[in-house]
Amino acid sequence: MNRLTKASSPYLLQHRDNPVHWWEWGPDALAEARRRDRPILISIGYAACHWCHVMAHESFDDPDVAAVLNEHFVNIKVDREERPDVDHVSISALHLLAEPGGWPLTMFLTPDGEPFWGGTYFPKEPRFGRPGFVVVLREVSRLYHSEPERILKNRDAIKPSASPISTAWAHGSPG
Repeated sequence: MNRLTKASSPYLLQHRDNPVHWWEWGPDALAEARRRDRPILISIGYAACHWCHVMAHESFDDPDVAAVLNEHFVNIKVDREERPDVDHVSISALHLLAEPGGWPLTMFLTPDGEPFWGGTYFPKEPRFGRPGFVVVLREVSRLYHSEPERILKNRDAIKPSASPISTAWAHGSPG
C-alpha cells in the first residue's frame, strides 16, 4: 500500500500513485522495517529534479521494479526540502562511501535507520556505467540476509562520523 496519498509535500504527492509501497519518513516506517527484518530503501528528491522524475518514470512507475522493492525493502520517499536533516545525513553518508552527492539520492539503511550503502540515480537497465536498479536491489537484499557482516562493516565505517546525527535521524526527529 502506498502511504503518500495524504502527504503535505508536492514532491511526495507526485509518487502517490506509484505501485511502490512508499512510507513517509518517520518512526512507523522504521518500526515496520524492524518488525519485518528488512533493509530500508530511502529515496530522496525534490519536485523540480529532472533525474528524480526520470528514475520515477523508469523504475518507481514500473510494476515489475515495484514488486522487487516491495518484496525486499521498506521503502521511504523523502522530500529533501521538507526533511533537510534526513537529506544531510544521507549526503554525508554517501560522501563517506566516496560517492558523489546528488538527486535522486538512493540510500540503503538498516532497520534501525543506519545508512550502509547508497548512490544517486540508478537506471532501470545498466547504462552510463551504472548497474541496473533491479540488480542493485537484489544484491543489497542478498547481502543483507546472506552476508550481514558486510552490511555491518559498511555501517560501522559510516557510523563514527555520522553518529550524533544518525541517532536523532533513526528516531525520526530532526537533526
